[in-house]
Amino acid sequence: MNVCLDLRELISNIKKNKQEVSIKARGYNVVILLGGNIGDVRENFKTAQSELSYLGIINMESSLYRTEAWGMEGADPFLNQVLILNTDLEAEQLLKNILSIERMMGRQRKDGDSYISRNIDIDILFIDSLIFESSKLEVPHPRLHLRKFTLAPLVELIPDFEHPILKKSILELSKELKDSLTVEQLDE
Repeated sequence: MNVCLDLRELISNIKKNKQEVSIKARGYNVVILLGGNIGDVRENFKTAQSELSYLGIINMESSLYRTEAWGMEGADPFLNQVLILNTDLEAEQLLKNILSIERMMGRQRKDGDSYISRNIDIDILFIDSLIFESSKLEVPHPRLHLRKFTLAPLVELIPDFEHPILKKSILELSKELKDSLTVEQLDE
């Protein structure tokens, strides 16, 4: 499979953000969203990044964002961050590893109860420009274009990336967004 996310665009965005990076010439560029609102979330993100680095190379990371809880009234705010991971793992193998990382970190998933507070959430948003659907995984993430907490860090890293189904750039999607929840970029 070809790497569909234009590596020239990825490198250009990395240079703009002045991040040091090591890019592999093969594999998949996977856009991942970290989230959490229980415990020491910053430390949980560091642990998640460390564990994810065993699956590939983290080429980019967004700022941290403090966000109102989406779909949950009265819950503590979340922290969110987007990472771009280069990996050789296929979609379902990557998901299996990510779920294992979440379990190792104490995440407990409950059937039918998707909007609950959590110490860590690791979501796959994009795998290059791949469109993939199975009983366990849908890529692109089916609700990413509806959520400001997802689009804000994506605009920071890959504003010109085109959603492979909606055929609009991340920046365009963010301008059309109707989500009014507060999302604040942190200066850390």
